[in-house]
Parts: sequence; C-alpha cells; structure tokens
Amino acid sequence: MTLRTLLDTGASRDPAIIAPDGSVLTHGELRAEVDRLVGWLRSFGLGTGDRIAIVMPNGAEMALAFLAAACAGCAAPLNPKYRTEELRFYLDDLGAKALITRPDDSGSAAAAGTAVDVLPATLTGSAADGPGSTGLAAESSSAPPADPVEEAHDLTPEPPSVPRSGGPSADDVALVLHTSGTTSRPKIVPLRQRHLARSAAGIAGSLALTADDRSLQVMPLFHIHGLLAGLLAPLSAGGSVACTEGFDAFRFFAQLEALRPTYYTAVPTMHQMVIARSSRHRDTARAAGLRFVRSSSASLPEPVLEELGELFGAPVIEAYGMTEATHQMCANPLPPAAAKPRSVGVPTGIDLAVLDDRNRPLAPGERGEVSIKGATVIDGYENNPEANAAAFTDGWFRTGDEGYLDDDGYLFLTGRLKEQINRGGEKVSPLEVDEALLRHPAVAQAVTFAVPHDKLGEDVAAAVVAADGAAPDERELRRFLSQSLAAFKVPRRILVLDELPKGPTGKLQRIGLAERLGLA
Repeated sequence: MTLRTLLDTGASRDPAIIAPDGSVLTHGELRAEVDRLVGWLRSFGLGTGDRIAIVMPNGAEMALAFLAAACAGCAAPLNPKYRTEELRFYLDDLGAKALITRPDDSGSAAAAGTAVDVLPATLTGSAADGPGSTGLAAESSSAPPADPVEEAHDLTPEPPSVPRSGGPSADDVALVLHTSGTTSRPKIVPLRQRHLARSAAGIAGSLALTADDRSLQVMPLFHIHGLLAGLLAPLSAGGSVACTEGFDAFRFFAQLEALRPTYYTAVPTMHQMVIARSSRHRDTARAAGLRFVRSSSASLPEPVLEELGELFGAPVIEAYGMTEATHQMCANPLPPAAAKPRSVGVPTGIDLAVLDDRNRPLAPGERGEVSIKGATVIDGYENNPEANAAAFTDGWFRTGDEGYLDDDGYLFLTGRLKEQINRGGEKVSPLEVDEALLRHPAVAQAVTFAVPHDKLGEDVAAAVVAADGAAPDERELRRFLSQSLAAFKVPRRILVLDELPKGPTGKLQRIGLAERLGLA
C-alpha cells in the first residue's frame, strides 16, 4: 500500500476535508486535488525521494500540501513557529529540494528558504473552495514557463491522474520527521509509504472507524500524532476530517457544535485545558455525541481520564505512540472490551516486549524497557549509525520508556528512563507524583521533574497551574501528597505558575525544565 492508494477508499461523494467555515471537499474532489497538485510538483522537477518541506499553519490547505508532497515525493512538514535559524538548520539537515509556504509568508520561512537555496513554492487559493481552487506557484528556473499562479486558477477540476507506474512504491520514504532533540541533536526519522498506509489502517481498525466518522483535527500537522490519528486514519476508513487552525481552548466547544465530529484526539495538556474551560459548556459537550475521545503522546493522569469521560459521556481511549513506530503502538480497546485505567492498552499491529538490560523478556509485573518490532516500526534513523546501534538490539527497537505488562497483556508505563528521578538511589516516577497532585482540588495541571542536589544528586520538584478560583499553597500540597506518597517522592519545591512550559506539540517537557524555571 501507498498513501495514494489509501486515499482511494472513500466514496466519491462523501465528505473528506471540512474547513473551519464548514466548506467541504468530497473524497472524489480530494483525490482530484491531490493528483493535480502532485502534477504541479512534478512539473517543477520534483519526484520520488525528493524532500519537500512544508511550513504552513494548520488547516485544510496544510492537509492538502502534506498529502500532495507525500504522494509526489517525500513530505517534510516543519513547525511554522520556528525562527529563521531553526528552519535553516532543518532544511539543510533534510537536504530539502523545495519549500511550500503560504503566499503571504515573508518571514522566517521565506528567509530560511532563500538561505539554503530551495525551490520556493506557495500554495495559492483556498482548499475549501473546491477542486481546482488551490495551486502551487514557483519562483524558480525549474518552474514551467507559463504563469503558474494564473494557470492554477484556470485548471479544470478534471486533471490528468498521476500515473501510478511513475509514483512512489511502498518502500519509498514518504515522510521525514525529526525527534524532539531534548537530550541530543535531533535524529531524522524516515517513514515509508507502507509505514503510513499500514499505521493509518491499523489506527482506524483499533477505533472501529467507518465512513460515518469525523475527526476534529486539533493536533499540529507537523507532528506524527495529528498526521496519523487525526488526518490519515479517518481518511483511510472513508471518513472525514474537520481541519481546524489548531487547538484553541476558547473555540473548542464552538467547533464541536459547528463541525460535528465523532471524536477528537489530543495530548493530555490539551484535554486538561478542555476540562478547565468546560464549566459553561457541559451541555454542549454532552450534546456533541462524541463516540469516544482519544489521548496519546504522553501518559494521561487517571483523574483527567475520569473527568474527561464524565464531561463527554463517552469512553476515553488512551493510546501509546511514537514517531519511530509511525505513531500508535498500543491502545485501550473500545467498549464492550475492558479499558484499564492507567494503562495504555494492548499492542496494535506490532510485537511488544518488556526487556531487561540484557535484552531478555521480563515476566508480567516486572519493570523494564518497552521494546517493539513490526510493520510500522522504522528500519533505522537516517545517516545515524550510532543512534541505530543504541536503539536496535536483536531486531527490537528500544523505546526508552519504562513499563510493565500485566497478566492480560495490557501495558502500564512508569515513565521515560531518562526522565526518571534518582534521589540518592531512590527511584521516583514523575508520572506517579503528577497523578497524586492532580487529585488535589486546587490543581488543574501538574508536571514533576528533577532538580540538581549537591548530596543526593537529584531531588524532586513540581510545577502546578491552579484550578479556576483556587490558590494552591505549597505547604498544603506537600501535606496532601504525604498522605499517599512515600516521603522521598514528595517534591521539595512546588511552584505555582500561570502556564506550564510545553513543547511545540503541546507536550510537557520534563528534561531541562529545572534550568528553564531557574532551579538549576
């Protein structure tokens, strides 16, 4: 399978992409638009294997640009909030041949593209206006001689299809992403056409998605979570995607009402912000009739899972994914099967084992490193033999996550091995402390992290955001925690902040947090 064959699933007249204003592209129109844009990219001399960077805000146009770039060559979506120097690094590191932006982008992306000499292409028109309304314009000697902007608007909605024989094969790389780089230089993760197609279909299968399902796509489309669970999975089932401009807690409930999704998927911090804004919108939340809510990319604290399920009157499906596995590795099943609180569920489409430091599988209940192999797992990082030697052993990819399996095969994560706090030899799981803090009524969000200590090596600290109308007191929070946690797990410092520092995808980043908050 390839990404383009995946797009053939939907019925021609069924909705596929819904813009924030409610405008619709059907599956037939989406296929025609993607094929036409692929034709434009190839007319600029781009083809299989060429890296096509994309720097655009979330929305229907970004979704189209990604699909076209991944079907024509290799998509490389980048965070539009990056500064010029950051974009220059990523464009150079990827060896990008082209850069797709919006026509009004005259800032960091344009400057970075000029500096590294890539083909500049702009997405013109509006994807919501129907087939033939968007186009790619290029400013390069390799562009067609005619005026591409004018032609883009003159093209009929029945362009010649892209010859399948000349398109990418299942083994060609369709998408490249960088790891977060919180502890080292970012690594390039190459994902093949078959990885994307298999993972999208697997996620759709685990969620029982059909043509009647619609995702409210709030995750960034430069991140594997949004691309797979928010965009490709529903399209692979013939369903539709409501492409928002990104997560906005102030507009979220209005979007539920207007765009009528059957589910949304997000990271825990976004779910917590939804809950924090829910007091005036509880009727809207229930009336939305969501079939389920999905959470991934970080562990969902049990109190948040409970509140979220009560708010929407729907099951909350916690899943476990990472870029190197083309997103989903495990997921809790839908009812009537059992979902276990604090578990990320059972493996979906991969083999999973918990290994000790000698690569031996551990028995249920024993903690070790979560390791995976299977059809959606990458073959290796790009041009990085040292990282590959460290990550792959005996055919297993070692995730860096610590956890254990129970007797039923459900996986429980206990933290990132590099995030685990070693307080004078006592090991502390930040997730456990987070969950205890979130049970206090004055706490809306919490993150626990390590701080340097001259005798112990590391000590425990935490930062919290207050619930509406509350004023958390550090001494009271420490007293509360001491009722359920061993003394060595209770943070020595608890900071009350207006907002927790987060990464570009909305995930909390524990590593380096002490320095960012002036505690190291």
